[in-house]
Amino acid sequence: MTNREKLKDLAVDVFLIDPAEFRLDLKREEIETWDSLGVVSLAVGIQETFGHHFTQDEAMGITGIPDIVRILEARGIRFDE
Repeated sequence: MTNREKLKDLAVDVFLIDPAEFRLDLKREEIETWDSLGVVSLAVGIQETFGHHFTQDEAMGITGIPDIVRILEARGIRFDE
């Protein structure tokens, strides 16, 4: 399973979105179920799946999937597979 697929599975599970709607450029405004509890759940899932955690500032600054990708890529996780 690629990192993109892992992130997709997390986003689908946490935000209850249609898997066909997932994109790496998906923004918070496009996800009706995006809320602070979802961000916490996503952060926990990121830690379990990728072995990296977000700082509180990082978590509060996430405005969409691109921010998650940017943070994880800065830590050596690749999404261009």
